[in-house]
Amino acid sequence: MSHLIRIHQVGGPEVLQWEHIDVGAPGFGQIRLKQDAIGLNFIDIYYRTGLYPIQLPFVPGMEAAGIIDEVGDGVVNLKSGDRVAYAMTLGAYAETRLISADQVVKLPDEISNQTAAAMMLQGMTARYLLRDIYKVKSGDTILIHAAAGGVGLILCQWAAALGATVIGTVSSKEKAHLAKANGCHYPIIYTSEDFQKKVLEITNGKKLPVVYDSVGKDTFMKSLDCLQPRGLMVLFGASSGPVPPLDLTVLAQKGSLLVTRPTLATFISTRSHLEENSLDLFDVVRAGKVKVYINQSYPLRGAAMAHSDIEARLTTGSTIMTV
Repeated sequence: MSHLIRIHQVGGPEVLQWEHIDVGAPGFGQIRLKQDAIGLNFIDIYYRTGLYPIQLPFVPGMEAAGIIDEVGDGVVNLKSGDRVAYAMTLGAYAETRLISADQVVKLPDEISNQTAAAMMLQGMTARYLLRDIYKVKSGDTILIHAAAGGVGLILCQWAAALGATVIGTVSSKEKAHLAKANGCHYPIIYTSEDFQKKVLEITNGKKLPVVYDSVGKDTFMKSLDCLQPRGLMVLFGASSGPVPPLDLTVLAQKGSLLVTRPTLATFISTRSHLEENSLDLFDVVRAGKVKVYINQSYPLRGAAMAHSDIEARLTTGSTIMTV
């Protein structure tokens, strides 16, 4: 008998219910995975609260890592005992689960299951943002909102390794120090400074080719004013709430700006894209260009507390739940 967290109605952290389940044997093309660590991400909050509609009941969670317990028929490249990880596959809040073999990747020896669970979703998000959406290059100056968060710290390190000058917004002096220690050249404390004005100062009025924004409502409009003509606004989250409807003529008035709302799922939707994205991530982590900081760890049964803390902005870096 195994356990999982299930949600029967949307709402606050209290809707996360600890339940028993009989997992069963893997079907064709599936593996049974005994999970060691599960990543916690803001997308879990979006599903729990109903911001992202989903059929009820459901098991939340989008990433985890563990050891294969059994493989089903048709699985040829994996075997029992292999360590694997995945991201963007709903149902991660479980001790043991069934999952398609095509949705997992084998882990290198140098990367632990805990590190993998903390970095798969956030790290592959950073990878497609920096290498697919806009190819950051040496000499670029970019803005990253929530620079001390899980994705933010990886983005700052990776962008700095590519030779970019990184400006980042954070909410406190402590988070500013953390961001600066991880590749953010100019941390801006948005609670006491106007980030738009600071960007103009830092760039001597030249503004930026790209802004990476996971905050949404509170930062979106000012971020547009940080962009150069034909600059790119990348909205990849909404931790402060959804962006209100936008009159698209505003983009013309502000310099023929571009706006995109990408998701990681699109960029790892094929096996080849998943492998390309994950291998690039593994390479920068093994090379020491990106360090993954697991700053919070909770037992899976304590998922409600984990959700409360991340919503209250009490977390930095990556957060995992252990089994």
